[in-house]
Amino acid sequence: MKLFGYFRLQYRPVVVGFFHPYCASGGGGERVLWHSIRALQKRYSFVRCVVYTGDVDKTPEAILSMVQNRFKLQLRDVDFVYLKRRGWVEARCWPRFTILGQSLGSMLLGLEAVLKLAPHVYMETTGYAFTLPIFRWLGGSRTASYVHYPTVSSDMLETVAKHTQSFNNSSAVSKSRALTFVKLTYYRLFARLYGFMGRRSDVVMVNSSWTHAHIRQLWSPRQLYIVYPPCDTASFNSLPIRRSSKPFRIVSVGQFRPEKNHRSQLRILRNLMQEAEGCAVTLVLAGGCRNTEDEERVADLQHMARELHVADCVEFKINLPFSSLREELGRAAAALHTMENEHFGISLVECMAAGCVTVAHESGGPQQDILLDWEGQPTGFLASSEEHFSSWLLYILHMSQSEREEIASRARTAAHTKFSLEVFEASFLRASEKLFG
Repeated sequence: MKLFGYFRLQYRPVVVGFFHPYCASGGGGERVLWHSIRALQKRYSFVRCVVYTGDVDKTPEAILSMVQNRFKLQLRDVDFVYLKRRGWVEARCWPRFTILGQSLGSMLLGLEAVLKLAPHVYMETTGYAFTLPIFRWLGGSRTASYVHYPTVSSDMLETVAKHTQSFNNSSAVSKSRALTFVKLTYYRLFARLYGFMGRRSDVVMVNSSWTHAHIRQLWSPRQLYIVYPPCDTASFNSLPIRRSSKPFRIVSVGQFRPEKNHRSQLRILRNLMQEAEGCAVTLVLAGGCRNTEDEERVADLQHMARELHVADCVEFKINLPFSSLREELGRAAAALHTMENEHFGISLVECMAAGCVTVAHESGGPQQDILLDWEGQPTGFLASSEEHFSSWLLYILHMSQSEREEIASRARTAAHTKFSLEVFEASFLRASEKLFG
């Protein structure tokens, strides 16, 4: 760290600490982190940004090089506090009562962080609300949260109450009345505790209308702002709108996590190929792998593709640099996004800006914020089942070139107007200025 350099300044800097244990990942949460730092550095000359990270195997130079390559950001004077106990917040350490275990683990990790450096302003950007009282009470920091996704929500409670099997509600629980009662009680108690922790934040920012509704219900914060995440729409605007439909390329962009529902995408591809009457179709799964568990999921998906007899039509693109991702989006005619109750969907906005005709799940951010009509005309399509997804993709496949270009052009205009980097920076600074008054 270069903290000793602070004493050479003519004024006392305001140290802003960002709690981000996986800051070297290249996902949407990391994009928010680095663009938040960039916005503060541009606005305030007296701010010094510090990132609490568990990426102990990466030097500051390597992390900032990744930021420059992945997000095209050149940041100045960012310090890092390395945390050695990141394992406490990983799901594999808490096979039972996972969200409670991870939350308690985040308090231990937050304690390690605040003992190493107590900032003047603490910004929690990864969903670890249980760290807020640690920094507020022990560190004496002003606190702010940027919430991507509530740890527990009414949708999760509804899934359990209806005995619906999902990635976070196993069949053993969904088929048992007793286990369902226990899990509902656990979720309700956790929701109360989660709300108490969240209210230790002076300023709360959320990334979408969907998240806003849940956080307002759970936390009842005094200061609550919708700040759409930064989407680099400008980098995709120069891509040509006209796309070849031979083969018909569909791109899916998202980290290889269970909730992204890549398995469903393979079944959608199989259904589409059965209905497409011999048309050449290719599905490109472009995403990041954070750890061994994600790599295992990719291997499982490759095995599933072989079982469904679609392996020859699927391309896996892992941890692509930005230039390669941009190239893939420029080749695709359509984009697919299957996560249910996606909090926002940065990758979806990028696909729209790139000129892809998009199909997303009819819920969350895609439904409430992103795939809205523009000037009374559609900017994409929403689906609620695998059959519905494949039907929309078949519809896009059989569109005329001019029809696809019209909807892609509208989507690009809407994406750049509502979700650009400049819009994020202005909204973030407006929401956070109270912290620097």
